[in-house]
Amino acid sequence: MARLIDYLLLIPGRLMVTIRAVLFWALVYSYCGIYACIELLKLLLSIGRRPGKTFQRIPRENPPACLNDPSLGTHCYVRIKDSGLRFHYVAAGERGKPLMLLLHGFPEFWYSWRHQLREFKSEYRVVALDLRGYGETDAPFHQENYKLDCLITDIKDILESLGYSKCVLIGHDWGGMIAWLVAICYPEMVTKLIVVNFPHPSVFTGEWDTSVDEALF
Repeated sequence: MARLIDYLLLIPGRLMVTIRAVLFWALVYSYCGIYACIELLKLLLSIGRRPGKTFQRIPRENPPACLNDPSLGTHCYVRIKDSGLRFHYVAAGERGKPLMLLLHGFPEFWYSWRHQLREFKSEYRVVALDLRGYGETDAPFHQENYKLDCLITDIKDILESLGYSKCVLIGHDWGGMIAWLVAICYPEMVTKLIVVNFPHPSVFTGEWDTSVDEALF
């Protein structure tokens, strides 16, 4: 009987929690639905008024000023001999200091690391790279040029082109995946590994094809 009374006393509290959760998510989805309807209406009006310009891509003549902020570092390029690709990166900090190599995620580019470029340049030679196919780095056309073994080799070749044999390697999202694999394939090149928002690649080995498994192991 005592247990039944205790359970009945808990019902109002649980009910209030459930009601609050339902109201919260109802508010969230209602806001998203209203906003989506407004944007859809804008799109339809734009198509009705200017059908030729609605989906027209307008090239930007000049890059945003923030990309040329000198406080972020110096824009540099390096061409890899074996692949022939030209990579763009932004470097901050004095040459000769330990290298910190930053790998961005999808669909980002070097600017994602702007805060880290400012923060760590006093202790490291910080390099924020545009990965193959992103930003101002060359983008080869065929799909096979973006296999994991190519992306891993890019990091190895860039490290050597910069005059370093090892680095602090930091990756976010898809760049985190590449960072994991570089550390697995070339552990002697990584003094410290920091991965943001990407688990260890062994989590995915059961789902990927054999070419990825070969790259991992």
